Amino acid sequence: MKILMISRSTLFSSPGGDTIQIENTAKFLKKLKNIDIDIKLSDENINYSQYTLIHFFNIIRPNDILYHIEKTNLPFVISTIFVDYSEYEKSARKGFLKYLNYFFSSDTLEYLKMIARILKGQEKLRSYSYLYLGHKKSIQKIINQTKFLLPNSKNEYDRLIKHFDSKNYYKVIPNAIDLNIFNLHNKKIDKLYQDSIICVGRIEGRKNQLNLIKAVNRTQFKLFIIGNKSPNQFSYYNECINEASSNSNIKFIEHTTQEDLSLIMRSAKVHALISWFETTGLVSLEAAYLGCNLIITDKGDQREYFEDMATYCNPDSIDTIVEALNIAHNKPFNEKLKLKIKNKYTWDKTAEETYKAYQEVLGVK
Repeated sequence: MKILMISRSTLFSSPGGDTIQIENTAKFLKKLKNIDIDIKLSDENINYSQYTLIHFFNIIRPNDILYHIEKTNLPFVISTIFVDYSEYEKSARKGFLKYLNYFFSSDTLEYLKMIARILKGQEKLRSYSYLYLGHKKSIQKIINQTKFLLPNSKNEYDRLIKHFDSKNYYKVIPNAIDLNIFNLHNKKIDKLYQDSIICVGRIEGRKNQLNLIKAVNRTQFKLFIIGNKSPNQFSYYNECINEASSNSNIKFIEHTTQEDLSLIMRSAKVHALISWFETTGLVSLEAAYLGCNLIITDKGDQREYFEDMATYCNPDSIDTIVEALNIAHNKPFNEKLKLKIKNKYTWDKTAEETYKAYQEVLGVK
């Protein structure tokens, strides 16, 4: 069994949660099952004949996926990572694109944005069928042809089939943490971050750091914003900097290593991820396992992971964010969440479930 994993061309130049997901899925599959795996970017030339199965990531990029499935008859599965930022686009997006959302569906807008990026030379048209099928029908074609859909939760699968009116075999493959990095044996803490609020993630409108900063400005809490600014959203980053400029309790830290991040998470009191949408929130899993109380958005699939063991807020309401900050900072940590993460959301278990999907597709034991 030799597996080909394919994801977006910017997987490493602009890393995100999907980067961690694909790298750790491959790493732990190799470790547990000694499977031969190659990770390729969508714009690479590939010799498909050496592989037995393709594992794609990110169903919302059908132009990339169609290109490869039209060049080979290899069976394929797809980790869907199906996000829905339509509420953000309508409520918080600035400029011309915000108004387009009132006239076009989210799928039509994704299609128009892709065509614009192609015309600007920012991306390449990889599949001509994407041009005439459009965004939604392209994804429907992928759903119909895949051997397995691999969502991160049942809720994600339900959203996917409802939106695209297509269904297929699926297997929930949970997102996870690396217990070797985010471990409980290391008791070292950094006093700088004690009793603080931390927010880990790329600084961009969808992650909603600006509203978090506005909320913290109405409290006495320390806040550390940890992450790089999005390369396409410098103006948003500057808004965050300006909003925080008068508050000495708010600090910005560039993207750090996972080892350093684990130290920060062990030391902090609360991790806040009040995005406009999250399928899982990998950093929330990591922070909770290391003892942070969670503040998370009520948009997306996270309740399936965190149930009633997190504090939820409306990303569009400063008042609810302030309320969540006070609740999360003052309540004790729920050890049941740590136990749930250890039992269900580790990369070893993710690798096991992924391998079972491969076995079913290939008919091997």
